[in-house]
Amino acid sequence: MAISVTQVSKLYGTQKALDQVSFEIGTGELVGFLGPNGAGKTTLMKIITGYLASDAGSVSINGELVETKNVAIRAQIGYLPENNPLYTDLYVREYLEMVAGFYRLQNKKEQVLKMVELTGLKDEQHKKIKALSKGFRQRVGLAQALIHDPAVLILDEPTTGLDPNQLEEIRQLIRTISTNKTVMLSTHIMQEVEAICSRVIIVNKGILVADGSINQIKGGQFVQKQAVLVEFDKSPNLEELRKIHGLRKVQPINATTFIAESDGRSDIRPALFHFAVDNQLVLLSLKEQQQSLENVFQNLTR
Repeated sequence: MAISVTQVSKLYGTQKALDQVSFEIGTGELVGFLGPNGAGKTTLMKIITGYLASDAGSVSINGELVETKNVAIRAQIGYLPENNPLYTDLYVREYLEMVAGFYRLQNKKEQVLKMVELTGLKDEQHKKIKALSKGFRQRVGLAQALIHDPAVLILDEPTTGLDPNQLEEIRQLIRTISTNKTVMLSTHIMQEVEAICSRVIIVNKGILVADGSINQIKGGQFVQKQAVLVEFDKSPNLEELRKIHGLRKVQPINATTFIAESDGRSDIRPALFHFAVDNQLVLLSLKEQQQSLENVFQNLTR
C-alpha cells in the first residue's frame, strides 16, 4: 500500500483531534478526504506528511515508517497545504529552483522546466509570484509539491477561492497528475470529489465514519435511507400521507409532488401505491432517488 494509517490518535490538551483512525490507500488511487471544519483532516494530513507527530498509532509510506525526525521520507511525499505558503517576492522559476535545491536534485533546471510545462506556468515563469492570480499561485504550489517527483501527493483544499474556470483547470491538472501517483485530496466541494475521485474517506470529530467508493457511499452502505419522488394527480391529505408506516419525512415540492423518505429498512413504494388507491388518487410518478454525496456527508457529520 502507498499510504497505510494504523490506529492514529492525536490530542490537543484534553481535546481528541483524531481517535484511532485507520485506512489504507493503494498505489495510483485518487481519494477524496472529507469532513466538516474541525474534523481532524488537516491534522491527519500533517501527520501523514511527517510535519506533526501522532500521540498513538503509525503511518507508513510505501512500507517506510513516517516520523517527524525521518526527513528522508519526505522525498516520497509531495504536500500542498491549505494556505499555500509561497515566497511572493521571488520569481516563479527562481522559487522553483530554490525548492529543487532543498531536495538536492541533480537535474534541477531540467526538472523546473518540466514542472513549468506540466502546471501551465510557461508564460508566468518570469513573473514575481505576488503578481500572479490565485489560480496561478495554486499552480506554483502544485509545481513545488511535484518537483521532486514524489510517489504520494497530499493536497489540502487546493481549489479554495478559485473561479469556475480556474477550478476546472486545477481539477484537470490533478487528474493528469494522478495517472502515475497516489493522491489524497481534501476538499469541501462535493462536486469536485464526484468529478475526479474514485473513493471517499469521511471523518467527523476525529473518527473515521465512512470509507468506500463513490457508488458505495451514495448507495446507502453507510447511511440507511430511501428517498422516493412521488407525484399524484391532485393534492393528497398531507396528514394522512405522513401516517404511512415506515415513512420518516415528507418534503413537499409542490401541492401534488413530494419527496418521501424512510429509514431504508423496507421499500416504501408499495405503501405509497396503496395510499394512492385507498385515497382515490392517480400516481403520476413513483421514482426512487439515489442519495447525493452531499446528503450522505450531512447525515454522517451532523
